[in-house]
Amino acid sequence: MVEITAPRVEGTVTVASGRHYGFAEFGPANGRPIVWMHGTPGARRQIPETARLAAAELGLRIVGIDRAGVGASSAHLHNSLLDAAAEIGEVTEQLGLDRFAMIGLSGGGPYVLASCYLAPDRIAVAAILGGMAPVADPDAAEGGVINRLSAAAPLVARLRMPLSMLLTAGLWSLRPLASQVFDLYARLSPEGDRRVFERPEVKAMFLDDLLRGSRTGLAALFYDFVLISRPWGFSPRDVKVPVRWWHGDADNLVPLRHGEHMVSLIPDAELSIRPGESHLGGLGAAEEVLSTLLRVWDDANVR
Repeated sequence: MVEITAPRVEGTVTVASGRHYGFAEFGPANGRPIVWMHGTPGARRQIPETARLAAAELGLRIVGIDRAGVGASSAHLHNSLLDAAAEIGEVTEQLGLDRFAMIGLSGGGPYVLASCYLAPDRIAVAAILGGMAPVADPDAAEGGVINRLSAAAPLVARLRMPLSMLLTAGLWSLRPLASQVFDLYARLSPEGDRRVFERPEVKAMFLDDLLRGSRTGLAALFYDFVLISRPWGFSPRDVKVPVRWWHGDADNLVPLRHGEHMVSLIPDAELSIRPGESHLGGLGAAEEVLSTLLRVWDDANVR
């Protein structure tokens, strides 16, 4: 297995509720801070090697945070996406992040937008990679896996713990075959995602993150599904932070129309379409994403 850059520091912080959140940092401690919200499923180390290397080169402090129910974070289903984002905000305060950028991959995207809505004075710019639109709000977009399954969200909410235990047990039973299972999943994935999975450092990152992050359970996967399926509690029209959105035009999980719809609603938003890419195409654009965020941030400071 190819080696990937290890976190500079890893640990947990405790918020006012008494719940714990795990985090991992890459790049210099005094670097410009960027909070990276993992996809679904995922955990704090779901940050591509290109971004980890760029953190050192560009002087960035990239912080991955375990959402509730995965990795080193406490298991807890929040009442709403905004409640979950509020605790993520507490985590960033505990880590001493005053003003920062955010990146959200897939299921991490709604949490980034909720954070932008709650704390526009603290978040300089945000990037969404293959993110989704609301499901139950007036601002909803059609199509996508969560949209098709959202009717099951109340049942999933009630069964979240046994489902998490079952999924975790199944994953850990396959742990000795993790590499082979990953290769099989990659072969069955759309062409765009296959190109991403074929990169050795990407495989190493996913296996490292999933196996470490799932040690205490995978409840976060079900929490994400439930919270994203519920009304978000805010409109994308009220997000005042600049948002830059990357989306593959062959995304089989979250159709491109979600990205187009959200960018049409958010006041300061731009869409970068990834031709021929599927759901994880944004991971291949990590350096472009980081450089774009820095440019937008710097331009805002000049103004």
